[in-house]
Amino acid sequence: MNKLCNAIVVGLAALASTCPAQDPAVGTQPYRWKNVEIVGGGFVSGILFHPNAKDVLYARTDIGGAYRWDSRSHRWIPLLDWIQRPDWNLYGVESIGLDPGDSKKLYLACGTYTNEWAGNGAILRSNNQGRTFKRADLPFKLGGNQDGRSMGERLAVDPNDGHILFFGSRQSGLWKSEDGAETWHQVKSFPILGPTNGIGIGLVQFDDRPGIKGAPTVHIYVGVSSKQTGLYESYDAGASWSPVPHQPTGVYPHHAAIDGGGALILTYCDGPGPNGVSKGGVWKYEPDSKAWTDISPAPTDATNRFGYAGLSLDRRHPGKIVVSTLDRWNPVDDVYRTVDGGRHWKSLRESAVLDPSGSPFLKWGQKSPKFGWWMGSVQEDPFRPGHILFGTGATIWGTDDATNVDHGMPTHWTVRAQGLEETAVLELLSPPIGAHLFSALGDIGGFRHDDLDRVPPDGMQLNPLLNTTDSADFAEGLPSVMVRVGSANQGNPHGGISADGGKTWMPFAAEPPRSRGAGHVAVSADGTCIVWTPSRSKPFRSNDEGKTWKGCAGLSADMPVVADRANASIFYALDAPQGAIFRSSDCGATFGPFVTGLPTGEGNLHAAPGAEGELWAVMGKKLIHIHGSVAGDPVVETVNAVGDAGTVGFGKAVSGANYPSIYLIGSVSGVEGAFRSDDGGSTWIHITDAAHGFGTMDHIAGDPRIWGRVYIGTNGRGVLYGDPIKH
Repeated sequence: MNKLCNAIVVGLAALASTCPAQDPAVGTQPYRWKNVEIVGGGFVSGILFHPNAKDVLYARTDIGGAYRWDSRSHRWIPLLDWIQRPDWNLYGVESIGLDPGDSKKLYLACGTYTNEWAGNGAILRSNNQGRTFKRADLPFKLGGNQDGRSMGERLAVDPNDGHILFFGSRQSGLWKSEDGAETWHQVKSFPILGPTNGIGIGLVQFDDRPGIKGAPTVHIYVGVSSKQTGLYESYDAGASWSPVPHQPTGVYPHHAAIDGGGALILTYCDGPGPNGVSKGGVWKYEPDSKAWTDISPAPTDATNRFGYAGLSLDRRHPGKIVVSTLDRWNPVDDVYRTVDGGRHWKSLRESAVLDPSGSPFLKWGQKSPKFGWWMGSVQEDPFRPGHILFGTGATIWGTDDATNVDHGMPTHWTVRAQGLEETAVLELLSPPIGAHLFSALGDIGGFRHDDLDRVPPDGMQLNPLLNTTDSADFAEGLPSVMVRVGSANQGNPHGGISADGGKTWMPFAAEPPRSRGAGHVAVSADGTCIVWTPSRSKPFRSNDEGKTWKGCAGLSADMPVVADRANASIFYALDAPQGAIFRSSDCGATFGPFVTGLPTGEGNLHAAPGAEGELWAVMGKKLIHIHGSVAGDPVVETVNAVGDAGTVGFGKAVSGANYPSIYLIGSVSGVEGAFRSDDGGSTWIHITDAAHGFGTMDHIAGDPRIWGRVYIGTNGRGVLYGDPIKH
């Protein structure tokens, strides 16, 4: 090993029945990591241009971290890949704070859920645009993937004194830092100190007009998720607060900004969004006269049910405002633009020409894509009039000619999410022939990846079109046969089969009785038998390519089944709550107990290719090897040094070995990350590092044709692939 490979040396307890009682070293091997290109895929909940620095632009996502735009490569750069598995909760970014006086400074409010099983949030601060961060832990939770996540910004930097920041929490009122986000304390003078319907304080907006550089800004607005009193203001830098008089009621403030004349512009919704919104508006507030004016582009009423969310102002050109609708499904969400302060608006959707070639999946099996949905954020470039970006539930769209609408000409939009990969991965397959990778994803179906560095030109897999692909499998001995299942719109098929390695598909002719779809699917090694465990159902088998289905005897509901990778007659079923594995030797017709007494709790089961009866299970976060059943009773061995095990996968064997390389997500002797074993699990190589933790790593698969190549599926950062760096 070289010096880098010796950077981490920890002990590994051996397999109990075969290895001596000593701890062989865990090596490290540097890997080169890249995203498998999908481009987009999840909710971009916020986009921010720096107001005073050209080409400084950030985006935040609900589960996929934060990104900085690189104007040279025209790609987004992920900023949080260093977050390791124990801190996965920080991958949901609830708010971004930019210092108007220093374009190098960046602040992120991180925390995905407020549930009791999620950790507390943190404020990350950077002095180099997110290349490195320091962390300040908060004594409360954040909700980057909960209702109201596109509100904002909750985190704001005082434009006159960059040492001062305010943050609006969901459950603990308003918080303030006076030392550049290093320490925080609650603002006791603010009227709301505790939870407010789970949404809390949605925005903080400074009014810097009367300010003095180097002194705290005295006039501050704070928006709260209250339909009675949603907007407060302070005229003494936050020492005291009062409701803004005559404000709209029955709605929540979603975004706010100060225009060039000092007026406050706000977008409103009657719900936090991104769903459940039925009315809203755009309002202008004049602080000197205390006057409110409704400047909404289009009214919301019983027949036009939607709200307004995204907001962007050009302070260099007073009167120029851009807003987006939210939760408008008929026809779809829209972006409106005005150059006269809201007296006249023009729709950018009505004349839009959309080019989805950057993410062909956006067509969703149709001839053309939708303009957008869940449009919680829209921004116009302060240095390039007409350059507008907006985030959706799946991508970022952008145009450079929005000013065309002023002259009655169409605007042209392209996908601007290159480098931003936010998908939730549910399964990864790497067959021994054909395309190297298939992915099953949440919310956008799945993909066949013939070229890892290029978006699939045909978009997601179709026929059937699945809203989510929950599970997929290929026949180990006949890998041209593939199956996949998932969820679909009402009346549409929930699964299908391919005979040509996933190039074309045919929906199952029938489905198990009362099937809700989704669940888990497996296909025998010769491709003749399919076993499907639909959601909240017992497993069913088909030996006629899905034309008919019969129940698998001996199994209960929600027991996932896997196929033996060598013997086409054998399947295994996992009963994780009971710590048991069942076995079938008649192609899934009947199952009986095979292994009992395993750790209970969540688990997953995997059959290794190359030999009959080679099983690896993750049970109760333990890694367990089960083998030897061909000649007699199964041998069960726990890999004692592996802790916090998540899942395993298999890839091509190292030269000279006859057992596939094993890939692991978990910890080995206390070291967290992803690992590779080239000797059947006796020793392990750490293949991730301090810069590549990827938050939540949920799935892993090796490539059976390229030794060392590994695919990692995350819950938010898409699919990564890694290759060993050769010296």
